[in-house]
Amino acid sequence: MRRPLLSLLLSLLPAFALLASPSMALAAPTDVTDALGRIVTVELPVKRVAVNFNFEEFTAVAGVEGWSKVVGISRAPWEGWRPVIFDRYKAVIPNLASMPDIGHTDDGSFSAEKIIGLKPDVLLLSEWAYRALATQVGQIEGAGIPIVIIDYNAQLLERHLASTRALGKVMGREARAEELAGLYEQQYNDVLARVAKAKAAGVRPKKVYVELGQAGADTVGNTYNGTMWGKIITTLGADNIATGKIPGPWGPLNGEAVIAENPDLILMASSSWVGRPRAVRTGYDIPEAETRASLKPYAERAGWADLKAIRSGDINAIEHGLARTLYDFVAMQYIGKRLYPEAFADVDPVASFKAYHAKYLPVGYSGTWMLPLKP
Repeated sequence: MRRPLLSLLLSLLPAFALLASPSMALAAPTDVTDALGRIVTVELPVKRVAVNFNFEEFTAVAGVEGWSKVVGISRAPWEGWRPVIFDRYKAVIPNLASMPDIGHTDDGSFSAEKIIGLKPDVLLLSEWAYRALATQVGQIEGAGIPIVIIDYNAQLLERHLASTRALGKVMGREARAEELAGLYEQQYNDVLARVAKAKAAGVRPKKVYVELGQAGADTVGNTYNGTMWGKIITTLGADNIATGKIPGPWGPLNGEAVIAENPDLILMASSSWVGRPRAVRTGYDIPEAETRASLKPYAERAGWADLKAIRSGDINAIEHGLARTLYDFVAMQYIGKRLYPEAFADVDPVASFKAYHAKYLPVGYSGTWMLPLKP
């Protein structure tokens, strides 16, 4: 009896070895706390992931290798909105070019059926998509696919940190996520400490107007209230002139209201949009001269010549993609430097962004991301 038993044990050794291997570990139900504080049970380690938004944050946490587990994305918010940036990442992420599209909320193409067909172990979904997709969310969860909410849009420290840690938990990169969360919290708190110091020294609040500079100077673009740029402005202790003047979190502000408020600082949210020849241009491939040339028509708008921001040369281009991200502290540094020059005298937001690229992103820094009209 001993020899058959010994033979049986020896035959099972390869199976035991596979079970002991970390890469072949059996999936186990694990609780993940998402950006909204929801406790979501996910089978970890995941093998298949669908990603709706915050692709650069996913990359910073999971690395290029994390993309090998991605089976579908919402292509429009990345490839459609910022194709130049998408192409940079496509060059270093092997499966990105052929990545299946799960659709997008803004154009009504988001498809629960596509996601269910891809059979992901988890769907990473933005908070704004989660709110807009009640029916589809029910279908996806009904199919047994857990949904983890990621939210950087609210520009709230606690949601940034929770989102980053949730990404790390889901992707098995908890140490990396904790490092990034620690970096963000340190930079965020440093910015707020400098603002507090300036306020204590008697620096008065300045009025700020931000506008999406996408369609040309003769079209009034969206401004923001309580979210994204609007939240950044008020977090920095400035007065957002759009507060209480637009019906929702974003939308255009009447041109006469801008003139009446007479802002001290104007920020034109810009990017490397394709098919937008009159937009304010920033990004990896944009030189400073091109950014300033595209910004100039906005400074020359009718009725703007006497605005304090225009007279002082404080109309600025700032990359729209710098908001609602793990590196939006760079945008906070830049705006803080415009609002409180002395308190931020030793801060170099461009150097901060270069350092972030070097350590956490697979693409190199280049181009123009933020600058005033007047050097």
